[in-house]
Amino acid sequence: MNKEYKTIREVVGPLMLVDHVENVKYDELVQIKQASGEERVGHVLEIDGDAALVQLFESSQGLKISDSKVIFEGHGIELGVSRDMLGRIFDGMGRPIDDGPQIIPDEKLDINGAPINPVARNYPAEFIQTGISAIDGLNTLVRGQKLPVFSGSGLPHAQLAAQIARQAKVLDDSEDFAVVFAAIGTTFEEADYFIQDFQKTGAIERAVLFMNYANDPAVERIATPRMAITCAEYLAFELDMHVLVIMTDMTNYAEALREVSAARKEVPGRRGYPGYLYTDLASIYERAGRILGKKGSITQIPILSMPEDDITHPIPDLTGYITEGQIILSRELNMRGIEPPINVLPSLSRLKDKGIGKGKTREDHADTMNQLFSAYARGKEAKELAVILGDAALSDMDKLYAKFADQFEEVYVSQGYDTNRDIQETLDIGWKLLSILPKAELKRIKLDYIDKYYPDDNKQSYIDGE
Repeated sequence: MNKEYKTIREVVGPLMLVDHVENVKYDELVQIKQASGEERVGHVLEIDGDAALVQLFESSQGLKISDSKVIFEGHGIELGVSRDMLGRIFDGMGRPIDDGPQIIPDEKLDINGAPINPVARNYPAEFIQTGISAIDGLNTLVRGQKLPVFSGSGLPHAQLAAQIARQAKVLDDSEDFAVVFAAIGTTFEEADYFIQDFQKTGAIERAVLFMNYANDPAVERIATPRMAITCAEYLAFELDMHVLVIMTDMTNYAEALREVSAARKEVPGRRGYPGYLYTDLASIYERAGRILGKKGSITQIPILSMPEDDITHPIPDLTGYITEGQIILSRELNMRGIEPPINVLPSLSRLKDKGIGKGKTREDHADTMNQLFSAYARGKEAKELAVILGDAALSDMDKLYAKFADQFEEVYVSQGYDTNRDIQETLDIGWKLLSILPKAELKRIKLDYIDKYYPDDNKQSYIDGE
């Protein structure tokens, strides 16, 4: 039986100092029992000799030092996992909040799991369809990949997150697919939007939701993404499922980490964030992937809002170092009504070549992707030139490319948040857009594919929306 300590020296805010403790470990779970029967929970933040600094998961208001007992549980924060978690909604500490019964766990797992050993990793190589052309066609998501979304304050990353969670699938219907969704530091309004969207569309049946609210303690916010990934690890590596983990907003997580670091009086790093921010983020992101000999996989889409739209801010900067690419949302496209406002040129999926092609998506995918990128980039340049020198400065071919750029944004990128396009439809739309250009301009596509897929009737009626 664990010892009970009545040696609380002082309580300041959410911090509590306990003297004369024995065999206490960092990050150990702590129970605080009061004479009234009320219980509170915390964890060990720091140990100095026989003194332990405990951070409470809730306010210390009303806590009486004189009659409180402290019990160190001997383990870190754990999550009880079971297949029954699918279709359920939990708070940031893994407690059900959907009025359903308590989960009877198959096992309890420490949420501070280890990243996947590089030697045990299997290379990501299978396509995940999100139903969003700007991702599937140009910045393809692959099983086991970490592909973050870089957003900004006020941009519709919540709608994009809900759309991906609702539409994502693997093309082989015989394989089990699940979504683990973690809302970190979310408002009640946004949390209600996510829950309603999942329930209304039926996506809740294959999903596990973790909801951490903006008024919850900082320590709980730090635990939430680890809860989600621990759940995903069980579904993927014990139940052989392919799991997509969506975490929004990782900026709120980093702010909570900074708050806890300041409480511990650690030396701050860039912009006040702790010097170990890179390591801490890596301990979350690197738990995604595929393991040799295991059928399941974990794919991550962390979403973060860049403060002041600054991509050099420590959070997106360090995230970009750890992950395999990024999807960037554009404020300019959003103001023009493009939904979703994905800026495809600076966006990147470093593993896209591994998940496309014959037998995975379609044989022409790589060539059409490269041609679309090239044509859109040239069209943007032509439009910028026209702004400076006027349309008269453009050649006839430049005008075609400028038209292509406009149509590309309005038809290919802007599909709305309720349209679910399969990969065949995405590729066909790409070909119809390329038919704006003469065949001689399609220099990045094999002639065999041009003969097979180029729409000779130039279906402008589709492109022009007639």
